[in-house]
Amino acid sequence: MKTQHKHALLFSIISCAYFGVTEASNGDATKWMEAYGTPHDMAFSGIVTFAHLPSAPCLISQTPFDIGIIGFPFDTAVSYRPGARFGPKGIRDGSRRLRASNGWSLHWGMNPYDGLISIVDCGDVPITPYDNALALQEMEVAYETMINRPTVPGHGLSFPRGIDGKPHPFVLTLGGDHTIVYPILRSLFKRHGPITVLHFDSHIDTWSPDKIPTSTSLISQITHGTMFWKASTEGLIANNSIHAGIRSKFAGPWDLDHDTAVGFEMVTADEIDDVGVEGIVQRIHHRVGNDPLYLSIDIDVIDPAFAPGTGTPEPGGWTTREMKRLLRGLQGLNIVGGDIVEVSPAYDTADITGIAAADLVHEILSLFIVGNKESRLKSRIPGERPHIEL
Repeated sequence: MKTQHKHALLFSIISCAYFGVTEASNGDATKWMEAYGTPHDMAFSGIVTFAHLPSAPCLISQTPFDIGIIGFPFDTAVSYRPGARFGPKGIRDGSRRLRASNGWSLHWGMNPYDGLISIVDCGDVPITPYDNALALQEMEVAYETMINRPTVPGHGLSFPRGIDGKPHPFVLTLGGDHTIVYPILRSLFKRHGPITVLHFDSHIDTWSPDKIPTSTSLISQITHGTMFWKASTEGLIANNSIHAGIRSKFAGPWDLDHDTAVGFEMVTADEIDDVGVEGIVQRIHHRVGNDPLYLSIDIDVIDPAFAPGTGTPEPGGWTTREMKRLLRGLQGLNIVGGDIVEVSPAYDTADITGIAAADLVHEILSLFIVGNKESRLKSRIPGERPHIEL
């Protein structure tokens, strides 16, 4: 026997003895299970879903779920840098270190991925990049399909109930550019009537398309900067909506007058220096009350130092820590859906934007679960302002 063959055989014997692995017969399909048991993904391994959650074909399957995470990879209505079609992937990549074995947080005192609540990653909607009219239809149909899925009974959650009196699952959407909120609001309007919007962003996104020179067709008027204007023209938005984190430039004070007419109040980014997180949270609660609330987060509400991977960055934003504390203050509000949008991985550095966005998704999931426990809701007095813990 040649020397190299002897060495190879000796190494194989030593390896098997060291690791406790015995030689199996050819075709033995149970060798791994006998040696190591059921494999578990590492943070950096496995097929990527959000926080290693189970995946499901939610658009075609009738399987019930409590919370569904869906990607809307759409970015063909942006005014500056494209790339948010890769946002769902970037956010899922940023969530790799979140999982059932590592999801318990100090603030919430719970783990949303422990299996007590049915959360599934529904993948992405195959949205056309060639026809915005068709893309908007696809997103609306997809969202309506999702919110009409049955929930899982017996999990101790009180789900958003629509005007039909039936519970609907909570859907969290990963964008995509901010235009995606328009078809979402159209879907939610059919279930809840006019929706109050809590909009975290550096831009108001209520601009009229007559400010955009190239908006000569009806479909070209629906962009990531006009979608709230469009929604208001259809009566989709309640007049007690509110922006938070605004700091962009404007054409003039008339932009603010138009914003008020659309139905929004504004909290600027600078106000956090004057009233702090608690002051902003109190103002949000006072504004929206207990009406059906949609939570929309543009990642550019966070300063580019912490989230550079976005299409229209604005300096002077909030820190990731401040944004997390603001979300924690929303407990008690009647949140019926949410999104996080405008993550563009091509402009990111070391995945910090995707990681920040994933952590905000974790906060929203925890907020919804803790805030919708039936025991808490049953003890709440109608119309009473909840105690806000930051």
